[in-house]
Amino acid sequence: MSFIRCDQTVAWAALQGHWQAHGRDLDLRTLFAADPTRVDRLTIQAPGVLGDLSRAKWDVATARHLFDLARECRLPERRDAMFRGDVVNCSEGRAALHTALRAPKGRAPFSEQVHAVLDRMLAFVEQIRASAGGSQAGDIHDVVNIGIGGSDLGPQMVVPALDPFVHPRLRFHFVSNVDGHDLAEVLRQVDARHTLFIVASKTFTTLETMANALAAKQWFLDQGGQDIARHFVATTTNVDAAAAFGITTTFGFWDWVGGRFSMWSPIGLPIALALGAEHFKEMLAGAHAMDEHFASAPLASNLPMCLGLLDVWYRNFHGYASRCVAPYHHGLRRLPTYLQQLVMESNGKGVDSHGQALTYSTSEVVWGEPGTNGQHAFFQMLHQGTDVIPVDFILIKRPTYGDEPPMSAGLRRLLDQQHVTLLANGVAQAQALMWGKGTDEAEQEARPPTASATMPARELALQRTFPGNRPSLTLVLDQLNPRSLGALVALYEHRTFVTGALWGINSFDQWGVELGKVLCKDVAARMQSGDVSGVDAATAAMIQRLR
Repeated sequence: MSFIRCDQTVAWAALQGHWQAHGRDLDLRTLFAADPTRVDRLTIQAPGVLGDLSRAKWDVATARHLFDLARECRLPERRDAMFRGDVVNCSEGRAALHTALRAPKGRAPFSEQVHAVLDRMLAFVEQIRASAGGSQAGDIHDVVNIGIGGSDLGPQMVVPALDPFVHPRLRFHFVSNVDGHDLAEVLRQVDARHTLFIVASKTFTTLETMANALAAKQWFLDQGGQDIARHFVATTTNVDAAAAFGITTTFGFWDWVGGRFSMWSPIGLPIALALGAEHFKEMLAGAHAMDEHFASAPLASNLPMCLGLLDVWYRNFHGYASRCVAPYHHGLRRLPTYLQQLVMESNGKGVDSHGQALTYSTSEVVWGEPGTNGQHAFFQMLHQGTDVIPVDFILIKRPTYGDEPPMSAGLRRLLDQQHVTLLANGVAQAQALMWGKGTDEAEQEARPPTASATMPARELALQRTFPGNRPSLTLVLDQLNPRSLGALVALYEHRTFVTGALWGINSFDQWGVELGKVLCKDVAARMQSGDVSGVDAATAAMIQRLR
């Protein structure tokens, strides 16, 4: 469908006027003092996720301009086109129907095909899980997923996130890097007689995945393995190539499933093996609930819409080039890495959907670590550094430890106390970013100087001053379970779509990934032959140096 780029709208010009007039001078402390209802007004309850946007650097006027921008850019219509299955990935002539993968039967395009594959995959899952950990030949103890990018990052994020729900007699490993050390480390931990390998590649040609799959197959044969068809399965559309490899069990999907949106498809096979059919369906249901919220909630109470609009406001007006994701839950330790691909591969583009050069910045850099680890690594820069970096705090209200092995009441009390401390840290960090600490307050704390101080109290106070007025938002889940995690991931998917749509770019292709992959084939051949004729001097020198 046709679109209007954000910078070509009347609303964009109005937003620029608002920025010049007072938008750039917004101070969170002043906004809170002037509006006692700010927290209630800027808290949005979406399915499975509560979003507190009160510490975001916007006011009523900013929101009004942003909503006008969304309407003028036809954002609701573009959202609806995606849900309908229209061609929104214009450079590849494809739909982007990841939402159909989690919709109930009959509620989305391609529903019959999606549920036929889902049912067959979940039947296979229950068959494997029924004898998992057993002593008979072929009983599975370890699952090794071999994939890269979207065929790796989703399952690798979800399985540890939902550890309390994982089958207690199955261990999961993820191999992605073409570096042989990655695979070798995993192979040292598994027994060929009790290992299931999943080769995850839509085309069954991905260089890194096929290199690792061939090496895993060689290891399996070296260990005396004979039944490749029993110990190797594939999530791919290239059934012939999988059969030539020796694989007979395959689960396919469709060209409208983008890699970074594919954990809901057969790419999620390791997730389903870990969680079981019912919990996997719960994860799909949580994502679908967020889909419905995104599709129907009004702009002002639509959490993905508001987050995406804020991202544009921050990136193109405040100039914030980076966003930190700080999940205060050990299980979500891989979420920042997952979001790196989702956001930066989707929206790291320099031209619009018609190939026209953009005159404004697009994707921010997404990074982070779980709290409280990050506090002892990079939070110094967040609080006192020269760059302002918005933070996504993710808090889980109630812990989930799992039932195996059984936990004593005394241990549970101690762990519950630790969880309170964890949450308190997350709340306090957001508070500190907003309020900061003035020089006078810091000077009072610096008197008398500590015994080790070698500077006057005033100079010491300047070291302890926090500027404050640094924005953040907080996402709260009641508990980290399959349904709430599904909702959280879908929220970030739709947030990413919103920013891309406003910027007028195609969030569903990734041509920037391709050039280096193409050149790699040539470089690899030259490293074998030593022929560096016709290449640039720097590349030739490095090839010769590494031979």
